[in-house]
Amino acid sequence: MVKKRSSKVLQFFANWWLLILLFIGFSILNTITLIQNIKSYDYTVETNAFFAPFEYYDNRQIVGVDVEIINRVAEKLDADIDIKNVEFGMIIDNVANGVIADAGAAGLTITPARAEKVDFSIPYYTSVQYVIFDPMNPPEIKNDYIVWDALSGKVIGTQTGSTGYLFTSDEIEEGVLKDTNTKLKGLDSHQIAADAIKAHIIDYAIADELAAKFIVEKNPGLAALPLYYSGESPDEADYPAEESYAIAVNKQRPELLEAFNEVLSEMLIPDEEGKTEMDKLILKYMGLFEEES
Repeated sequence: MVKKRSSKVLQFFANWWLLILLFIGFSILNTITLIQNIKSYDYTVETNAFFAPFEYYDNRQIVGVDVEIINRVAEKLDADIDIKNVEFGMIIDNVANGVIADAGAAGLTITPARAEKVDFSIPYYTSVQYVIFDPMNPPEIKNDYIVWDALSGKVIGTQTGSTGYLFTSDEIEEGVLKDTNTKLKGLDSHQIAADAIKAHIIDYAIADELAAKFIVEKNPGLAALPLYYSGESPDEADYPAEESYAIAVNKQRPELLEAFNEVLSEMLIPDEEGKTEMDKLILKYMGLFEEES
């Protein structure tokens, strides 16, 4: 009886080991198949797909002006480029590292601090900061624009890491909003900042011009006006809070930087009517198609 029971036990464990080996074999085979099916890309470009009209989701696909630029570069280099959506604040450091990303396209503003980490393409769009607000609770308006002083003592929301965030931080720390009890709230996107106005979490939101206009177009209960710096003297005119967009490229990818510069140069050539391909793309993704004359 002991021998029979021992043989049954041995047979039981032998069957289990066979099942385990088969499971391991199938797992290895599936892993190899998966690796073989993963597409290999020549370059990776990171973006933050919540910045219409430059990049945003249309269903599950990222579209927009910057995507058109990237596709043109891919065609020029005969390369496969992967576009990845990440948090805005990660893009510059990821591009600087060069392992995770080769370039970044997300309405990125050229700043001295960023230029130390990455190379920038030629600028392809100049934007003005806008203040988004509820018309029932507007800030003081001056000549169809808003000066920084009008935001004093308010809670201001904007996308963390964006130019609006940097500008507002500077004004609160050492500018006209210093010691005025003005609060800055960083949020994940300009749209979330706009939603926070309606939820009475913040008083006003600051966003780039086209992003602000796009948001207001989709949200009739909101309005937006340009943000200006006050002239330093009564004789000096007020001037807008401006920035220039460019593509960030890893410093070890000169061929990629050259391709972006060539494509952007082509897209910035005005036609007979004085309009560039860039102008037309912005109109397209803003949903403002011009009628053919």
